[in-house]
Amino acid sequence: MARVKAVLIGGTGYGGAEILRRLLFHPHVEVARVTAADNIGKKVGEVHFNLAGLTDLTFQEMAPEQAVAGMEVAFLAMPHKTTAKVVKAILGSGVRIVDLSGDFRLRDPAAYERYYGVAHPTPKALTDGLFTYGMPEVNRAAIAKARYIASPGCFATTIALGLLPLARAGMLTGPVHTVAATGSSGSGANPQLTTHHPLRAVNLRTYKPLDHQHIPEILQTLHGAGGRELALDFVPVSAPLPRGIFATSFVDVPSSTTAEHLREAWTRCYAGEPFVRVVEGRQPEVVSVSGGNYVEVGFTLGAPTGSTRRVVCFSALDNLVKGGAGQAIQSFNVMMGHDETLTLKEPGLWP
Repeated sequence: MARVKAVLIGGTGYGGAEILRRLLFHPHVEVARVTAADNIGKKVGEVHFNLAGLTDLTFQEMAPEQAVAGMEVAFLAMPHKTTAKVVKAILGSGVRIVDLSGDFRLRDPAAYERYYGVAHPTPKALTDGLFTYGMPEVNRAAIAKARYIASPGCFATTIALGLLPLARAGMLTGPVHTVAATGSSGSGANPQLTTHHPLRAVNLRTYKPLDHQHIPEILQTLHGAGGRELALDFVPVSAPLPRGIFATSFVDVPSSTTAEHLREAWTRCYAGEPFVRVVEGRQPEVVSVSGGNYVEVGFTLGAPTGSTRRVVCFSALDNLVKGGAGQAIQSFNVMMGHDETLTLKEPGLWP
């Protein structure tokens, strides 16, 4: 089988590094070009030290139309707002697109403007569903027919997969309260006050409480899976670790709900899923998934209080892999008809 020629647009960040780490060894992909806005002319290994000696590719600066010339697929690893403009420039080229930004995940232009702070440059692309939402656990059949993939956000993936069994079982309704802690790599490769090691390593802090841009994405996913009349109160927390997200979500269910009902819902939801582990006998942990494309999910059930009882849903993943580049490659594999697990099977690091 001939290898697909791929370009990575925006390759100097942590997401770009993770895409390259895996695509360079993909049996059906030739990474033919890597473009960026910085480190122009440098070899990939001079920027991403773990890739030194593994490729002769250098970072190039070129217009989007030039970047996709002769390519069959473009992986976009750029910030939101920037990405939408690049997509507008390359849509007519015929190239397949896997986008890791938030620019094409939502269906509601008003929600995009509310949470991303600008009007979308091509709102019809959102309302028409031009991009397919790239979460295989909820959208595998559509991904297999897609040409344009909007890969989910890291928090959105963690929280939605933690709650998906309840949504599919018709048990997710009303308000959901979530706290999720994330590693510093989610803030990007360029140092900031909130990611500077002396401050991050000994600290916990919230940011964008009740106002994070992944809120409408999570609600959109859970509504589509069977959630009803949902509202999400979400508080993100910056945690003192480089990789990983751990989410804790609180949901009320009828008092007649039993642990066996929930166990059946989780088992049924994730039966046959190659990258989701339903944890029993312990709770999910970041150290179990860091470095890999796996998600750990679990739950605990509280005692009845009146007509309801509380379910606490736990989920953990690596924000750069299943929450980023790994999930993008997983969807790419599905879109191209390859084995979904190619370059993604290896477990995370332990410890």
